[in-house]
Amino acid sequence: MAWIKRNLFFVIGSLVALILMGLAGWFLYSKWSLNNDVLASLNADYAELKNLNSAKPHPGAGSVDNIKLAQEQRDQLREFLKKTQTHFEPIPKIPDLAKISDRDFSAALSQTIEQLRTQATNASVSLPENYNFSFTAQKSKISFAAGSLNRLAIQLGEIKAIAGILYDAKINALDNLRRERVSQDDSSGLQTDYLGEKTETNALAVITPYDITFRSFSTELASVLAGMASSPKGIIVKTINVELAPAVAAPEMSPVTMSQQVYIQQPNPMAEEMSRQQQEANAQAAFQRRYFGGGGQPQGGIAYRGIGGGSAPPPVMAPPPGGTPGAVPKGGLPTVLDEKLLKVTLAVYIVKPLPLK
Repeated sequence: MAWIKRNLFFVIGSLVALILMGLAGWFLYSKWSLNNDVLASLNADYAELKNLNSAKPHPGAGSVDNIKLAQEQRDQLREFLKKTQTHFEPIPKIPDLAKISDRDFSAALSQTIEQLRTQATNASVSLPENYNFSFTAQKSKISFAAGSLNRLAIQLGEIKAIAGILYDAKINALDNLRRERVSQDDSSGLQTDYLGEKTETNALAVITPYDITFRSFSTELASVLAGMASSPKGIIVKTINVELAPAVAAPEMSPVTMSQQVYIQQPNPMAEEMSRQQQEANAQAAFQRRYFGGGGQPQGGIAYRGIGGGSAPPPVMAPPPGGTPGAVPKGGLPTVLDEKLLKVTLAVYIVKPLPLK
C-alpha cells in the first residue's frame, strides 16, 4: 500500500490507459465488422457494374446514355397509357353513391330492371318471362350480404351498358346474360345466372367476365360487334359461338271441316278467248273446204264473214304469254340468300384500368 501511495498518479494513469485501450479495442472490432459489410456492398456494386458493362444493350458511354433513353421511353409509355384512358371510360355503378345502403340498392335494382324491360319492348327485343337480368337472387330481397353492395352496384351498371348495345343493334331476342358470383346471396340464385370465371387483376387493369346469349340475324350480329368495338367503356369480345337458332313451333290452327269450305270457280278470260278462237278457226277451215276445194280460188257462194258476222281475216292462233301451252310459268326472282335465325353466345370482358402511379 505504501508503494501505491508513493506512486498514486502512476497507478491512476495506468488504469486510465488500460480502460482506454479496452475501449479502443472494442471500437476497432465494431468498425472492423462494419468495414467488412461496406466491403461486401462495394464488391456487389462492382459486380453489378461489371454485368451492366457486359450486358446488351450497353448502359452507354460518352454521348450515349442508354439509361436516360430507358427513362424517356418509360415516360412515353406513361403518356400513352394516359391517352388510352379515353377508350376505357369507367362505367358508373348503380346507384352511383359513395356509400350504398340496402335500401338504396334495392330501389335502384327494381327501377333498373323495369327500365331494361321497357327498353326491350320499345326495341322489339324478346325477353324470357319475368327476366331479372341475372339478379334473381337479389330481386326479392330488401337486405343483402355484408360487403357485397358495392360489387353488385358495379355489375348492375355494367349489365345495363351491355344491354344498351344489344338493344341498339335491334337483336331479335335476349336469351340469357351471366355474371360472376360476388355475394353470398348468389349461392341461392339460378345457376344459369352465373359464370365460373372470376375477375382478374393485373398490373394495369381489372378484367371482369360476362357471358351473353341472344338470337339475331347476321346484320344484327354485326351491329352488336361494331357497338362493342366502338364503345368507350372498354368492352372486349373474347370468344363468339354462332349456331342456327332452334325452330320456333308454329301456332296451332283450328281444324276446318269440309262443310266449312266454299269453292267459287272464277271465270277465266284466257280460256274463253282461246275457245272462241278455236271455234273461229274450225268454221274458217270448213268454209275453205266447201268453196275453195282446198285451192286458192273460190268456186261460188258467199264469202265467209266469220262467226260474228264481220269480215275479219282468219284468226291466227298465238301461244299464251309465258311459253308454250301447258307450261307452268316461273314466278318471282330466284332466291339468292335464304338466311336463318342465329343463336349467338358471346364471352366478353370489361376492362377497367387501374389508376396510374
